[in-house]
Amino acid sequence: MEEEESESKGWKDCVKSVGKWMSHMDKDKWLMDMRGLLCVMATVMATTTFQSATNPPGGVWPTLPITNEESVKDQCRHGVCPGYSVLAVVEQDEYERFLIYNTTCFISSLAVCLLLVSGFPLNHRFFTWLCSIGMCIIITSLTFTYLSAASMNTPDNLWKEKYFMLGIVIFVWIGLLGLVTFVLSLRLFVWIVTKCIDKRKRN
Repeated sequence: MEEEESESKGWKDCVKSVGKWMSHMDKDKWLMDMRGLLCVMATVMATTTFQSATNPPGGVWPTLPITNEESVKDQCRHGVCPGYSVLAVVEQDEYERFLIYNTTCFISSLAVCLLLVSGFPLNHRFFTWLCSIGMCIIITSLTFTYLSAASMNTPDNLWKEKYFMLGIVIFVWIGLLGLVTFVLSLRLFVWIVTKCIDKRKRN
């Protein structure tokens, strides 16, 4: 019994030590700075992705001169109308991926903005974790949006020459993202375990 209690106490002390090591020295100041930075970053990301959707890479099909006998609708031939994205017609598969990444970034940015202005307490660890994970999703989807747009606008021969370098960059980015996500998840896990330990002590 004494050995079990000693092991349990050692495990609890270890969890608390990790929690203290991963906590911020001046938590209130960090939360205020984080709220401001997150709000600015999410707003900039939302604006950028909105502009990318309304002004897509490669431009849009222009409106041809209109005669008296026709209208703009008459210029919609073969499913191509003035104002449509050029690359959406020329490279449909790649443009579809671009649209998915861009939309993910846009919606995630709006979600983070909504969390920040809705009044949820940022000093609560779960909401802090949620905002941080949201920013990871935003930055990652923005990275893939850039790569997708660059691949559509870059000639194939040049893109294939630099593809190996881009693969290394993506690999490093995924590793960094995995590390950040692991630290954030570990911090949330330690917080949950610490709360459970404190609750058991009170009971």
